[in-house]
Amino acid sequence: MSKNAEVVSVNISDEKGTVKRPVPEIRLDERGIIDDAHAGVWHRQVSILSQDSIDRFAAEMAIELSPGDFGENIDLRGVDLTTVAVLDRFRIGEIELEVSQIGKECHGDACAIYQQVGTCIMPTEGLFCRVVQGGTIRPGDSVEYLPRPLRFRVITLSDRAFAGEYVDRSGPRVRELLEAFLEDKRWHPQIEQTILPDDADELRTVLIEAQETGVDVIFTTGGTGVGPRDITPETVAGICDKLIPGIMEAIRVKFGAQNPNALLTRGVAGVRGQTLIYALPGSVRAVEEYMGEILRTMEHLILMLHELDIH
Repeated sequence: MSKNAEVVSVNISDEKGTVKRPVPEIRLDERGIIDDAHAGVWHRQVSILSQDSIDRFAAEMAIELSPGDFGENIDLRGVDLTTVAVLDRFRIGEIELEVSQIGKECHGDACAIYQQVGTCIMPTEGLFCRVVQGGTIRPGDSVEYLPRPLRFRVITLSDRAFAGEYVDRSGPRVRELLEAFLEDKRWHPQIEQTILPDDADELRTVLIEAQETGVDVIFTTGGTGVGPRDITPETVAGICDKLIPGIMEAIRVKFGAQNPNALLTRGVAGVRGQTLIYALPGSVRAVEEYMGEILRTMEHLILMLHELDIH
């Protein structure tokens, strides 16, 4: 985002599904924009478009556009919205907005621009936000973009790997699969790796510290068997506020059908605060099997933990 990013126009409408009209200022509270039809206790309180994208679209389609024609509340200049992720924030003076959704389905036949040219930029370039801190926004106000890292911690539990007796392969494989999954996503991932001995007290301390410092997702590998040093599932379950048993049960059933030994692992999934925790077996093959299933629902769970139940 340019350091000169600013508000170009602020717009409201009395009814949903209609174009908006420019106004000298908008006032925001916890329900969204006061006097706008989209105000309410939900996640799409404020819509944003880039003026640069609007100008480009108008030139390509050879049409004239006015502020609010796409149904957007705020037009910003100097902003590349295509790099913004859900949970990122914008600060405009005292206002703080959190991005809650990227794009939405166009109104189609009910959209005047779509009727005119057969396409629309709101489904791909529009952002929707909820209000974190209210106040007043006017054209000309400066805009600060606050990207939010999505933080991951990968923890390998192994006495031998911790002692340097063999090279850990399962932790790095979790990281590789995460990086591949996130490569074409709009998150801003940060992935950290740790190797610990099979020690319940040490693992508990690291898990709680990670959650308290804002780690979003934790993966542990190893320690899910029935040996005397296999302490991971009990430790993870013991610090979770909620368990998510379905995903691990489904994985065991799916892969246990071909390999009965897969039914013996005791991996668990749970939540502490707003942190997801998954305890995976320690073999590379098991990591690949588990991650393939976990990654299908991980983003949805992250959004749910931030009260964004988007369907």
